[in-house]
Amino acid sequence: MKKTRILEDLKIIDIADRGKAVAKTNDGKVIFVQGPVPGDVVDILLLKKRKGVFQGIVRNYKKLSPYRVDPVCSHFDVCGGCKWQHFDYNKQLEYKEKQVRDAFDRIAKVQIDEILPIRGGEKIEYYRNKLEFSFSNKRWLTSDEINSDAVFGETSVLGFHAPGSFDKIIPIEHCYLQDSPSNEIRNFIRDYTLEHGYSYWDARANKGFMRNMIIRTSSLGQTMVIISFSADDHEKICSLLDEVYKKFPEITSLNYVINTKMNDSILDLDIINYKGESTIREKLGDVEFIISPKSFFQTNTSQSKVLYDIAVDLAGLTGNENVLDLYTGIGSIALYIGRKVKKVYGIEVVKEAIEDAKLNAKLNNIDNVIFETGDVKDVLNENFEKPDIVFIDPPRAGMHKDVIETLLKLEPEKIVYISCNPSTQARDVALLSEKYNAIKSQAVDMFPHTHHIENVMMLTRSKV
Repeated sequence: MKKTRILEDLKIIDIADRGKAVAKTNDGKVIFVQGPVPGDVVDILLLKKRKGVFQGIVRNYKKLSPYRVDPVCSHFDVCGGCKWQHFDYNKQLEYKEKQVRDAFDRIAKVQIDEILPIRGGEKIEYYRNKLEFSFSNKRWLTSDEINSDAVFGETSVLGFHAPGSFDKIIPIEHCYLQDSPSNEIRNFIRDYTLEHGYSYWDARANKGFMRNMIIRTSSLGQTMVIISFSADDHEKICSLLDEVYKKFPEITSLNYVINTKMNDSILDLDIINYKGESTIREKLGDVEFIISPKSFFQTNTSQSKVLYDIAVDLAGLTGNENVLDLYTGIGSIALYIGRKVKKVYGIEVVKEAIEDAKLNAKLNNIDNVIFETGDVKDVLNENFEKPDIVFIDPPRAGMHKDVIETLLKLEPEKIVYISCNPSTQARDVALLSEKYNAIKSQAVDMFPHTHHIENVMMLTRSKV
């Protein structure tokens, strides 16, 4: 812009998609900013207009919202994880429910017969069962540090990636997302590796021994740790893992992986079990799940049960249904409803997930579930046996148009659509509205203190 513009005394009036706060000028200009909450009065530095939308940065807080609360985490405002920790939880739920309603009003433009109240989480701290941490020789510097006269060299840290940065890491001392022994294990590994001179990863130079770490916990008291190293230095690996296992005997599955690639993904690599079992176990309702290191499992166990119970309730199962479960993952929904229906057919593109699903079916003596590996758009076709009910839980991008077209040809009586992205869910429901009515909708908060929201939608086939 030709000149810097500071817009003063603007009130934050709303929260938009992706959690950005919304302000509006007297002449109707809408500005999106990160950080404030509804009710705050702020001065905003207006940035360049991008894609027809004005973006801004808060330069000064003139008046604080009555909906503000004190964040419990010392890393708040630096770490990008819990951006709403300073926002009253009941108000969070209110705006999350509004986000779902707005998506359907704006995108789907279909009438929903009944919208049930959002289900908040009983636990709004320590609710995650999985966290991933990164090692780096480059610490993220705060604005105050950058603007100071201090000189900062390489500093090895263990924590989370700074928002928008692939190589800078925010050191984490205590995270309120995952319960013990997560913090204790992470800090011990950090202290041991620094004390013994283990080098940390440099993402720009692609060198350094310590790369990443995953900690998984379960409601059954089991803990899995996976550490990623850049080289197969047996002596250094064993020295670290032996000390970790001795310090934390509660670790039931200790694993490592050698990653020499340019990226951090370990899904295509061999994971080596060092101590304990190669898996851990989790339970949802009366169904027990074996979780392998590469398994996808809902990261909020207690709210996952709430989510699935809502889906089952909306479906109105009688026990005689043939069910199709699309994007089944490790068969979480298929197995959860297995004893409540006649038959379930699950489809998932990830081969390892299907292997886990079959294993979990045997573990729970559920023999009316069939799992097939493949992309849903390629496997599902109009020659399928017509299902009575279809459960759908796709990735954030929603369903492929070919899948929607096939569903319209199969014409199941009911569709239960679970989504982590109300916008793509609304888009898909609009396409399905050719033959389906939106009967009920209910949002579920799986991730307190973030803008993310899950929504369950019940659709029934039109009688016309």
